[in-house]
Amino acid sequence: MMPSYTSLFVAAMAAATTSAFTTNFPSTQISSSSSSSTALFMSSTPELTKQCFLDGKKIRGPITPLGNFVLVRTKDTLDATDGGILLPDQAKDRPTEGEVVAAGPGKLHPHTGVRITNPVTTGDSVLFGKFDGHDMNYNEEPVTMIRDDDVLLYYKGVRMTLANVIPCRDYVLVAIEKQKTETSSGIVVAETVMKDYNPCEGKVAKVGEGRMTSTGEFSTPPCKEGDFVKFRDYAGNEVKIEGKEYSLVRMVDILTSIPAP
Repeated sequence: MMPSYTSLFVAAMAAATTSAFTTNFPSTQISSSSSSSTALFMSSTPELTKQCFLDGKKIRGPITPLGNFVLVRTKDTLDATDGGILLPDQAKDRPTEGEVVAAGPGKLHPHTGVRITNPVTTGDSVLFGKFDGHDMNYNEEPVTMIRDDDVLLYYKGVRMTLANVIPCRDYVLVAIEKQKTETSSGIVVAETVMKDYNPCEGKVAKVGEGRMTSTGEFSTPPCKEGDFVKFRDYAGNEVKIEGKEYSLVRMVDILTSIPAP
């Protein structure tokens, strides 16, 4: 029978041979290192005296992500009705919203050795793909370990607003144009026919910094706020901000951009 991920992780922590970490104790210091792809290590802080648990098993200190990993505490997504009542988002395929518990410093480019810094920090709220990352139970609380590449957008504050959201790196936030239910000849199309149609065009609402290159600089975005863009079918990630539908699209998936007048 194959051992579980948790038992392997705890065994590695106890042996101090396969995980990258530095742990300081009152009388002993143990150090070990391995490849930068390792997701976690144990932080050498005064918090070591606090009892920490991972998937129900005691570990010797708090978790700190390595490289471009980000530890996220998932939170409920809320929608507001016309009367201002907040309701949980019932859409099953929407991205997941969470709060950053801890973030690594960023990964090293494999060819140049340049540090590609992590775009988010502790306390930021992030939006990431529903099926991204690895779910864990840390100190009796559900958390998810993701990579910075999984982050769609981030913001500071309690709720997402158009004013505070920032598309992550090479993502573009596009305001989706409402689909017409009537053809040019006057034929009305039933809304049930259009419900599974994913719009692939709209007006650019916000633009990320760009993709970070091997030299640590950002590439130039192909569009700017106010431009009208078309992007590949099914390339967008749907998100609702302040009751309005948007789509988060990677810059490489934008097919054409029409400058704002």
